Amino acid sequence: MNLKKLIALSAAALMSVSLLASCGQTSSDPAQTADAAGSGEKATSGEITVYTALEDEQVSAYLDAFHSEYPDITVNVVRESTGIITAKLLAEKDNPQADVVWGTAASSMMVLDDMGGLKAYAPEGVDRILPQFKSDKEVPTWVGIDAWETAIIVNTEAAEELGLPEITSYQDLLDPALKGQIVMSNPNSSGTGFLTVSAILQLMGEEEGWAYLDALDENVAQYVHSGSKPAKMAASGECAVGISFGYAGLSQKEKGAPVEVIFPEEGSGWAAANRDAILASWMEKYDGKSAPEE
Repeated sequence: MNLKKLIALSAAALMSVSLLASCGQTSSDPAQTADAAGSGEKATSGEITVYTALEDEQVSAYLDAFHSEYPDITVNVVRESTGIITAKLLAEKDNPQADVVWGTAASSMMVLDDMGGLKAYAPEGVDRILPQFKSDKEVPTWVGIDAWETAIIVNTEAAEELGLPEITSYQDLLDPALKGQIVMSNPNSSGTGFLTVSAILQLMGEEEGWAYLDALDENVAQYVHSGSKPAKMAASGECAVGISFGYAGLSQKEKGAPVEVIFPEEGSGWAAANRDAILASWMEKYDGKSAPEE
């Protein structure tokens, strides 16, 4: 399928929250559980299923806020990477198993919306959200909640020990000194990985971009399933450099890990229209280094 091109968010991709049409089968009253998620009259009990690609600590914050207002509603959370969540939503479109999506790529929601898989949803304050951060329906079918961007996470201790050069840009990642020292997320399963590949192709153009990715692959030790895992691996010293996203790196630094978070000076990108073509080309070229799914 082709994805609509998401409006540029000044070097960021957008995460969204949405309600699934024909809300899931986890409650005796699906309409009531959808209302409990914020679309209308409050429910006092029941069960909802939430799909999300947010990080665990972000999900915990959402759950705490939800349960403070709806203490007797059970929330079943299914957390996975963006690619897996998107695949599940598309496969389940005619028989939804989830009621709400609490965060995955807005581009994924655009595809599901085109298929009639989303329910209109206007959270409180939606009128204050700029048009490019929500769907273009009169009552939006998805609403942006945050943005994320490619970041290079460098383990400063490993970099010093290996005598690695300073890294400020995508081009710096091609230094031969970094051979076998880089871990990146797999764009086939990770929204972060796809964002990075898409950004490079947007910034450099198709021909130069693929040539760059060929050169980068020479230095990549492994492509992993999760967008945040490269940051965690850099933080633990399993690799010297992780290509991840900003929040994941900053979170590791706040926990005391010896890392620096670098946002490439060339910029970042957003969801692209030719997602399937990009992923097919990437898989053909580089999938041999992909780690098995966790």
